[in-house]
Amino acid sequence: MKILLRLFGCAVGFTALALTAALAQSPASVSIQVVSTFDFPGTGNQTQPQKISDRSNVVGTFVDSTGATKGFIRFSNGTFSNPLVDPADTVGFTQGRGINNRVLVCGDYNDTSGNSHGFFFGRGSFQNFDLAGSTFTVILGINNAGDFAGSVIPTGGIQEAFLSIGGTVTEFAIANATASLAYQLNTTNQSCGYYVDADGVTTHGLWRDSDGTIHAPIDPVGSTSTILFGNNEQNLMVGRYVDAAGATHGILFLPSSNRFVVFDFPGSTFTSLNGINRTGQICGRYVDSAGIAHGILAQVVRSSAGVTLPLAPPPAQTQASPQHAVIVEPAY
Repeated sequence: MKILLRLFGCAVGFTALALTAALAQSPASVSIQVVSTFDFPGTGNQTQPQKISDRSNVVGTFVDSTGATKGFIRFSNGTFSNPLVDPADTVGFTQGRGINNRVLVCGDYNDTSGNSHGFFFGRGSFQNFDLAGSTFTVILGINNAGDFAGSVIPTGGIQEAFLSIGGTVTEFAIANATASLAYQLNTTNQSCGYYVDADGVTTHGLWRDSDGTIHAPIDPVGSTSTILFGNNEQNLMVGRYVDAAGATHGILFLPSSNRFVVFDFPGSTFTSLNGINRTGQICGRYVDSAGIAHGILAQVVRSSAGVTLPLAPPPAQTQASPQHAVIVEPAY
């Protein structure tokens, strides 16, 4: 299926920074260090960073004291944009989801009927976007070529992941899943995300190679639910998982070794890593004891102190069960 909208991205004219030595090491030699924390300005805001560009600009969402959800950009110099609110958002729900090196932002908003629609924001203006024939469109990630990823529900169908590459949309889904979502893709068209199991609750990570091969489930040992949010040019992936005790841990997944580096913000039982750039800078969030979410900037470094977990073995094959149409609001 062809998209009516074609986003043309010019090649970024700069020499890419070399991958830090830490990222080339085995998981036992890698850990994650906090660089700083931040909050969108204002009292009582919940700050939820989503992605970080190679130029260290961060896009995300904040929830203000009235409960309204708005997007934001945190620029590399530490300053913030004005709140991002899609003009078609009349219910107070606009989410910033992805950002590329041209500071082109993607995201989603809800209308008065509760339906989700995608948008792009750049140079001070919004352009809304829905896949043709869909009843639900969310755009969750965008790469430096202007290609993008998300999730869509065809009319009367099962929620699927999609990639838009060079103006051509490819939709895909995990067999027996009730929903599949693609959260990011790099410039070699490797993508990652998650899917919801047949039980309608349990989540598992997934990644799709540039040749279309899907790797799933991607769960660390001991996980009861896993989400992968972002990958970089080296296809290193970040996300989170929930353990049997209900604690949520940030993770860095290294597909070359099928192992995870685990990261917990000190003193918090909820840590989520949502975006990673080519130099190993990570954005995410933690939740404090008062239930307030704060932004994190972190860095992958060479270290022997990292806690690692192996990839969990795939579950035994089960008989396929009938799929049913549900709407899964994307995790953040």
